[in-house]
Amino acid sequence: MFLIHENQNTYRSILLNHSLNRLHYIKYFHSPEKEWIIFLHGAGGSTATWKKQVDHFKNDFNLLLIDLRDHGKSKNIQPEIKDYSFPMVSDDLLKVMEDADVKTAHFITLSFGSILIQDFAMRHPNRIQKMVVVGGVFSGSPLIKGFVFTAKFLNLFLSYRQMYSLFSYILMPYRRNQKARKVYQKHATELTQKEYLKWVGLYNEFFNLLKTYHERTSSHKMLILMGGDDYIFLEGARKLAENQLNTELKILPRVGHIANIEAPKTVNSLALNFLLNQEEKQGTTRLSDTNLL
Repeated sequence: MFLIHENQNTYRSILLNHSLNRLHYIKYFHSPEKEWIIFLHGAGGSTATWKKQVDHFKNDFNLLLIDLRDHGKSKNIQPEIKDYSFPMVSDDLLKVMEDADVKTAHFITLSFGSILIQDFAMRHPNRIQKMVVVGGVFSGSPLIKGFVFTAKFLNLFLSYRQMYSLFSYILMPYRRNQKARKVYQKHATELTQKEYLKWVGLYNEFFNLLKTYHERTSSHKMLILMGGDDYIFLEGARKLAENQLNTELKILPRVGHIANIEAPKTVNSLALNFLLNQEEKQGTTRLSDTNLL
């Protein structure tokens, strides 16, 4: 590890991936008195997913950005695991927290990362403070089941790059989603076919995990930020917010699935206020277009 001095109070710790038995991560350390935020990207993403968030949060919190197994610089993790599982992923995350000496943290997650944090919250509840979920996946609705099973069927004929390209248009179909769609497609090129198929195997546990989390009473405060264009996953977020007293949903109009890239100023402001206890109102809020400026 080495430190890059950014200003008189903040250091950026770059953890080189010499240790192949844990995930690669980037650590922005401010001071021992500051709370931690851990960022979890979605499928095909990396720590680069959070480029528009780092500067906004690093002066108020210590930050830990993680590359999930096979993503970004978390390549060739040993021992190699043939079949992935959610317990394995949660163990990966716990190992990073221990390696980085982070006892508890707030979590900010995107898309598939929202599923991973649901599993982690059930296995290690004492490690989590608050959660901010962007583009969350929370229920196995008929639409989502159709989406997943269509993906599994098309895996028989298409390469994962073709799959990512196709589903980037399904998830983000509008012209205004183009920027996020291009980022999504670019990140996908860094995953190999073998790595992609290992992650696809998690869908065997996918719906049971969502059902279990939805039916339990969560003790963690959660802010869900969903794009109004996120037609596949928005209804599941609504239902969770209705059933969990500690959960607040905010809907960003004319924004798609990857809201932190399409509307970074809004996402950053809402998340920061929530984590700093400046926004305690619960329920569902649909922001006006003017809120997004």
